[in-house]
Amino acid sequence: MNTSALCLQIFERSVREYHAHNNVDAPVIVPFSAQTLEELLYRKSYIDTVQWHLEDIVRDPAIHPEAGLLLKRRIDRSNQDRTDLVEQIDDYFLALYSNVTCEPGAPINTESPAWAIDRLSILVLKIWHMQEEVERSDASQEHRDRCSIKLAVLMEQRTDLSGSINELLHDIANGKKRMKVYRQMKMYNDPSLNPILYKQGNQ
Repeated sequence: MNTSALCLQIFERSVREYHAHNNVDAPVIVPFSAQTLEELLYRKSYIDTVQWHLEDIVRDPAIHPEAGLLLKRRIDRSNQDRTDLVEQIDDYFLALYSNVTCEPGAPINTESPAWAIDRLSILVLKIWHMQEEVERSDASQEHRDRCSIKLAVLMEQRTDLSGSINELLHDIANGKKRMKVYRQMKMYNDPSLNPILYKQGNQ
C-alpha cells in the first residue's frame, strides 16, 4: 500500500471540500466509514484546515480582545483534538504491525509514522495557500514570483516527505525498524497538571 499517496489524496480532498464553503464554523461531513484509516486522515486534515484559518483570524490587529481570547481557547482545543487524532493514527499502525518480528537491534525512528503524516497534512495546506498567492490577481508580479519559488520548494518537500513516510512504513513492516510511540502528555490542558488550574481548585 502506498500510504503517502493515500494520505495526499485524502488531505487534498479535505482541503478542497473545506474551501468550497471556507467557513470555520461549518460542520464537517466525513465521507468515509468510521474507525477506518481514511476517516482518521480526513478528520485530521479537516481539523488542520480549520485551525489554519483560525490562526489567520486571531492575528487580525483589529480583533476585539475578548473575541481573540475565545479564539485562542478554541485553537487550544483544536490542538488537543489534533494530537488525539495523531495518536489514533499511530494506534492504527501499531495494530497493523503488531505481529511483525523485528530484526535484532532494529532501531526506532526519530518520530512515529503518524507524526510524519501530520507534517504531510500541514504541507498540503501550505501548498494550497501558496498556490493561492501565486494566482492572486491583486498582488504584484514580484510577490507572485517569490511565491512561485516557495511553492516549488514546498512541492519538492512533499515528494521527499512522501517517500520518507513510505520508506519508514516499509521498514517497520519488514522488521528493519521498531515502531515505538510516546504519548504527547500535554500538560497545559490537564487540570491536574497545569498549576494555574489546579491551584484554582484548591481555593
